[in-house]
Amino acid sequence: MDMKRTWSEPELEEFWTLSPEELVLVTDKPTPRRLGLAMQLKFLQVDGQFPGSRHDVPAAVVRHLADQLDVHPKHVANYGMGGRSAQRDRVAIRQFLNYREANDSDNRRLVTWLCDDILPRAPDTQYLDDLAIGWLKEQRVEAPVAAYRQRLIRSAISRFEDQLYETIVSRLSEASKQQMNRLLEVDAEVINLPGTEETRRAATLNDLKSDPRRPSLDSMFDEVAKLQRIDQLQLPPDLLAGVAPRLVDQYRRRVATEPPNELRKRVDGTRHALLAIYCWQRRREILDGLVELLIHTVHRISATAEQRVEKQMFDDFRRVRSKNAVLFKLAEAAVDHPQGVVQEVLYPVVGEQTLRDLVKEFKSSGPMFKTVVHTVMRASYSNHYRRMLPLLLDALPFRCNNDAYRPIMAALKLLQSSRGQRFQYFKADDSLPIEGVIRPKWMEIVIEKDTAGESRVNRINYEICVLQSLREALRSKEIWVDGADRFRNPDEDLPSDFRENRDAYYAALKLTTDAAPLVDSLKRAMTEGLSMLNDGMPGNEKVRILQRGPHRLSVTPLDAQLEPVNLTALKEEVAARWASTGLLDVLKETEIRIGFTEAFQTAASRETLDRAELQRRLLLCLYGLGTNAGLKRVLAGDTQITYKELLYTRRRFIEKASMRNAIVRVVNAIFAVRQVDLWGEGTTACASDSKKFGAWDQNLMTEWHIRYGGRGVMIYWHVEKKSVCIHSQLKRCSSSEVAAMMEGVLRHCTDMTVEKNYVDTHGQSEVAFAFSYLLGFKLLPRLKSINKQKLYVPEAGSAAQYTALQPILTRPINWDLITQQYDEMVKYATALRVGTADSESILRRFTRTNAQHPTYAALAELGRAVKTIFLCQYLHSEALRREIHEGLNVVENWNSANGFIFYGKSGEVATNRLEDQEISVLALHLLQLSLVYVNTLMIQRVLAERSWRRRLTPEDRRGLTPLFYLHINPYGRFDLDMNTRSEIEETLAA
Repeated sequence: MDMKRTWSEPELEEFWTLSPEELVLVTDKPTPRRLGLAMQLKFLQVDGQFPGSRHDVPAAVVRHLADQLDVHPKHVANYGMGGRSAQRDRVAIRQFLNYREANDSDNRRLVTWLCDDILPRAPDTQYLDDLAIGWLKEQRVEAPVAAYRQRLIRSAISRFEDQLYETIVSRLSEASKQQMNRLLEVDAEVINLPGTEETRRAATLNDLKSDPRRPSLDSMFDEVAKLQRIDQLQLPPDLLAGVAPRLVDQYRRRVATEPPNELRKRVDGTRHALLAIYCWQRRREILDGLVELLIHTVHRISATAEQRVEKQMFDDFRRVRSKNAVLFKLAEAAVDHPQGVVQEVLYPVVGEQTLRDLVKEFKSSGPMFKTVVHTVMRASYSNHYRRMLPLLLDALPFRCNNDAYRPIMAALKLLQSSRGQRFQYFKADDSLPIEGVIRPKWMEIVIEKDTAGESRVNRINYEICVLQSLREALRSKEIWVDGADRFRNPDEDLPSDFRENRDAYYAALKLTTDAAPLVDSLKRAMTEGLSMLNDGMPGNEKVRILQRGPHRLSVTPLDAQLEPVNLTALKEEVAARWASTGLLDVLKETEIRIGFTEAFQTAASRETLDRAELQRRLLLCLYGLGTNAGLKRVLAGDTQITYKELLYTRRRFIEKASMRNAIVRVVNAIFAVRQVDLWGEGTTACASDSKKFGAWDQNLMTEWHIRYGGRGVMIYWHVEKKSVCIHSQLKRCSSSEVAAMMEGVLRHCTDMTVEKNYVDTHGQSEVAFAFSYLLGFKLLPRLKSINKQKLYVPEAGSAAQYTALQPILTRPINWDLITQQYDEMVKYATALRVGTADSESILRRFTRTNAQHPTYAALAELGRAVKTIFLCQYLHSEALRREIHEGLNVVENWNSANGFIFYGKSGEVATNRLEDQEISVLALHLLQLSLVYVNTLMIQRVLAERSWRRRLTPEDRRGLTPLFYLHINPYGRFDLDMNTRSEIEETLAA
């Protein structure tokens, strides 16, 4: 552990001030020794060890101690830390502080403590040294030298792994071990998939490592083959009982990055334990993938049928205008010539083509359209997709906790028991679940009449309805899959100890355990907000309430602000001083100043690469991934590193957790380096929005984007006001932006505290308003459909007092429902806060398709109250509307820079592996943050000159941003010389 070099005044006072007793000890020595003695004394108290040399003590600390002793700091130059005087002082310090040097017994106890208490929690290995020193300080034991501490830590890790492996292997049967050995072979065996006539090649370890391909029947068969191979291992359900999830991920990654031939070389116990951990976790992921395939495939059956029918119907379709006039002419001609021939009487009046168009229009919008669609669905399902049904019933163990969804479970059980039997119809009796399974619009199609007039249910049509209902239930997690991860029992998403620690969880959210204060506070806020808006309407020139029409609100767009006059010149000055700065040099300069590559640790059991060499390889890898140029392209200017070496570095060192850790380091460094007089005080507001990237489509992540068109993925950014992105997420195009917004606010892990979050229309909902209120931050959306908004009232009968708002007022809030479900709402908010599950898994339960959920109804009601308060402020204050608009412009500016940096392969995410997609996005995030960091330094160097500082106007300060790239060159040869630096400080001096 290295002593931090920068100490603030409050920190110096707290940690480095000598007590009266310590002053007596120090002043008892000769004056030349006093400062050296004080340094050693306080260093041991703060760092748990003595300094190796006087240079280990920061200069600010030396000055602070010298001021207390009334001596000159230069006295420390004559105090040798290895001399006899210093050694005698150390003996006196140990006696004074009741410390002792570490002995063999202390070292053994340290190793045991790390092995038993720390390593089972899977801490980051780079913090183990800090934890070890902290434990030694508690024991009043002087820490050994750093090299010996690292040896003890490695010993603890080795012992812990041996114990873990031994525990896991003891739970495995001999048959399981033999199957694991076969998993590492190139197996050509052909297996039969359960319940079908399909066959697949037995999955090998490399097959298990692959992600699901795009939704199709073949993809489903391949995933079931993987699941069947893992089930052959017969892993016990409690195999990893008591093992921390982070630890499981750590060893899973070790196997994922290690080729089979290296695993074969490991001793049996280690090999079997690692494979067992990997396959146990991989089974959960495969089950999730199967559920996703089911959801997408069932949707595809209906969507493809509708598209096919629409294409057939609308190829030559022309909508008939003035239908009333056409019908009048037809009726008049029919009445005048009741005995006439249609061809002779009606066609001359209306025309044959017009009559055909009328028939087509009715078919395309009436019951006939639904019938044709269902007919096409039936043909597609029975001829192709029906083969997946027995496969899914055997592979996915469906479970349900909600009685309302029991009919679907009963229907699944019925389908499973009747498979293999040849019949066309079910009897429509009490034993057949219908209510809750068949949608009302399909009732007439599914339930038919036989020749005797008795009702019967078409079997194939019924199976389609069961799958559609199952899909909706899985999406809302009302039906879940035993053994899955994301689609697990929703009760596991909630904190299991909520009842025992209820008061502590409420306190963490700064909420009272009684709902009454919250309800009273919201009522007052609604009353004040509605009164403020009502009283201010006569003078509110930018907002009008219309008396007629379906939409009663009208908000005038904001006026354009003045263009900052000096920012263009400032950017040109930066471009002139640091012309054609290489983007790779920007990343290198950021690394030299911050050292973010320390966040990257090996997935293997030990690290053998020299750290300087690893640093170069990591920078080249991160640059190739962040620009999307690829690893081979960045080697064009470097002949010292091979592609295989870069590939090894990518696989063993670069993973999501390390990437996020590095990003956090750069974000915090930007916050620390900012000059307050230029950028303002630390902000607590950020804006979040998504951007679509093109992507390969042989995977479950890529989807067709409804708004922007084309296949791709969404990247959801959280950007604070001065262009620092604190969090990023890779999402599906159809995934919830509300969940992404909340995930970023809660999981960014930077020094920033988010109190406000600006979003567009897609990032807000009534449930989002409710959760943001419970979690303690303000949700501030820019609503596209502001003209359609309604305001709720706090109490029945209170609407009459808001005369100016009558056209946009609606019903009162149901406070009783909020009070009844208060505890459940706080439980879900706590789950979001502590991260027992990701935001999307939790919010999946609160959608319109699951409106009967009582907690959802209460959250929606709470959200309406909070949204009403926001709307009152939003409509009353033009400054708030402008603040939101400016915040969202910042994230739009961040999006605009993505294309400049992520230029390789036409800006398309060119991989089908989910992990590689996420790494590419995080590398882009890190590279763009590095640009912001270096630009911040450059701007501050320019503005340190008085001539430039005097030129800044308030408009310039408002628009000042470090995200620009006129002076950056991302192309050409990528020469990485760690000995050259960007001359930022030197340029200023010149």
